Amino acid sequence: MLKELRIRNLAIIDDLSVRFEKGLNALTGETGAGKSIIVDALGLALGERAQSDFIRSGEAEASVQAYFELEDYSLLPDIGIDPSGGIALRRMLSAGGKSRAYVNDVMVTLQALSSIGSALVDILSQHEHQSLLAPDRQRDLVDSFGKLHREREQVEAFSRETGELAARCATLRETAREREQRLDFLRFQAQEIDAAGLKEGEKGALEEERRILANLTKLTGLTAESYAVLYESEGSCSEKLAQVISRLRDICAIDGGMEDTLRLLEAALPLVEDASLALGRYRDKFDFEPGRLETIEDRLDVIKKLERKYGEDASAVLAHRDAVQKELDEIESADETLAGAEAALEAKRAALVKEALELSAKRSKAAGKIEKLVAASLADLAFGSARFEIAVSRQKDADGNYRIGPTGLDSVEFLFSANPGEPPKALAKIISGGELSRVMLVLKTILADVDNTPVLVFDEADAGIGGKTAESVAKKLGTISKRRQLLCITHLPRIASMADFHLRIEKKEKDGKVSVRIKELSARERQDEIARMLSGTVTEISRRHAGELLERVK
Repeated sequence: MLKELRIRNLAIIDDLSVRFEKGLNALTGETGAGKSIIVDALGLALGERAQSDFIRSGEAEASVQAYFELEDYSLLPDIGIDPSGGIALRRMLSAGGKSRAYVNDVMVTLQALSSIGSALVDILSQHEHQSLLAPDRQRDLVDSFGKLHREREQVEAFSRETGELAARCATLRETAREREQRLDFLRFQAQEIDAAGLKEGEKGALEEERRILANLTKLTGLTAESYAVLYESEGSCSEKLAQVISRLRDICAIDGGMEDTLRLLEAALPLVEDASLALGRYRDKFDFEPGRLETIEDRLDVIKKLERKYGEDASAVLAHRDAVQKELDEIESADETLAGAEAALEAKRAALVKEALELSAKRSKAAGKIEKLVAASLADLAFGSARFEIAVSRQKDADGNYRIGPTGLDSVEFLFSANPGEPPKALAKIISGGELSRVMLVLKTILADVDNTPVLVFDEADAGIGGKTAESVAKKLGTISKRRQLLCITHLPRIASMADFHLRIEKKEKDGKVSVRIKELSARERQDEIARMLSGTVTEISRRHAGELLERVK
């Protein structure tokens, strides 16, 4: 519910705080007292378009803030602001024409403010836009009245899936022309990689072999010299070590104290001989075939070329080859894939048409029920010969096929004619504000259970009515106020007497300036205000009549 509205420097309002209560809040006062300014101010807080002349004369800035408390915050659109502690909508207007919007003191776009505002409040005035005038909203309300949520979800799901399949088919058809070129390119890559016979670890082994071959002369000389010193030349290490061992044996025959040294040298001799053999084998492997270095260089060039094109190493190149094969398989089976996708699309379209037609039939049935309920209520509101219709039209394209979207295949529009002989017209084209207000009142009464907007504002919905019609309007407002919070600007004492909370709006002059004031009325003050509404002045007779009205409500 709307708890409070704070207005500063707007039109003839200097600084005003208005408190509201649950149920029906009546706002009354003399003509020109500023009642409609309150509605205009609330509209600004909800994100409606602002005009620079709204700002009070002599002021640089105007502001409006509306504070709400709700039982169910899931009704609000998610704009990334936590509403659990209440919702404060604030609008700042500058004399330069700029406007700023805030939700819970967080600056937002006007669009975000409007999306929150439209979920919180519906203003039904004679001159402002109402949500019920929008055809999309009218279709939503018919579906809600008919409890067609499951059918709508089914159609929406089929519509989404059909769109996805259609997009896939279109993509497959568009790529058909490029398919052969792509196939040639992929086949070339696969053949190039396959022809190379690339193996993991091969590059490292080749680079090691190339390093050896590049230093072959040096390695051969060092190996030969080492082998000669160790084993092959006269006076080699092996020969001299053998001589030392022979002499130590002679020494040990005389003095056994050198036996440990002898054993060490005897153990060293086989090691020297093994090392000599290893050097010999190492020397022999340098017998490479002619041109081996060139062959290695060529092979490394091939490997590096593949790595530059397909990956940083052999693993990456081979992984690219696998990816190429996968894409080749997909493209080569594209005709089969397209045929399957087109068959799936046709099946999904058929299912979509079936679900949309079922939704359309149920929607038309729900619209017929609403028409009957509205017709019964219009007679109570001085519309003896009025006609209300709901046009449910199935949309088709130029080829005669159903044009189906997420909401089905129907366009829905509320039509109304106040006078006999006149064809019904769209609600948005009704010229008379009084007629529009009363039609809206009937619709709001009928749709109160399915319309989740928590706050409804009726700006002079009683214009041009009286007698039994006023009685009927008052009862309908009372019915709605049991489910929603109502703010009703009214000149009818019968409606004012139904209020749960009564506010009187007055225009005061101070220091040569006019300002608006709002007073919460006590029981006696309320009786006096209703008496004024009855006769223009407060008399004993009008007070007594006002008291009777209030007693009837009790």
